[in-house]
Amino acid sequence: MSDSPSRPNSKVARVIEKYDLGGMGEQLEVAWTGEHGERTSLRDLADEFNRAVLDAAIRRSDGSISETDLQSAYQTLTGNDVSSGDRMRKQRELEAMGVDADAVQSDFVTHQAIHTYLTEYREAELPDQSGDPNQKAEMLERLQGRTSAVTDSTIEGLVSSGELSERDYDVIVDVRVFCGDCGTDYAAGELLRQGGCDCGEA
Repeated sequence: MSDSPSRPNSKVARVIEKYDLGGMGEQLEVAWTGEHGERTSLRDLADEFNRAVLDAAIRRSDGSISETDLQSAYQTLTGNDVSSGDRMRKQRELEAMGVDADAVQSDFVTHQAIHTYLTEYREAELPDQSGDPNQKAEMLERLQGRTSAVTDSTIEGLVSSGELSERDYDVIVDVRVFCGDCGTDYAAGELLRQGGCDCGEA
């Protein structure tokens, strides 16, 4: 949507202007509404936005950074499990590149700020997915995938720190739905896509 002078004050909008992130607003809206495919969560959008801010700040200082190093730097600045010493060292590295680390971090936004920007500033709305079983099935399968990824990452971290015995662990997340009438069980996504159990059709 096009900007309007009557729109409410928004930190996200101010940061976009400050760092000259042209097109970022539209990118956020398209990703959140799933206009071109799978929707992106507000938390992921906030992380993407903040990484773009950090990248812009580094480039303004005539520096350059790879995507991998950018992700690592952002994680060090914002991660809950990062020590204060590691965070301070990363801040000093950025300062040495000419980046005002404190100012950049103060410009980072939360997922709530992203939501306010999208819904109140850009007046974006999510499509009505209440009647689409396929989209509901895809949503459930994405949640299963994320649960599996988080569990796998947690196990790896505990093994690395010595808090969990090192074994060849396999994470399996399989949400099943049982029909109380016939006893058939289905993968949740499969049940939604086929419109329910077909035991009553025999």
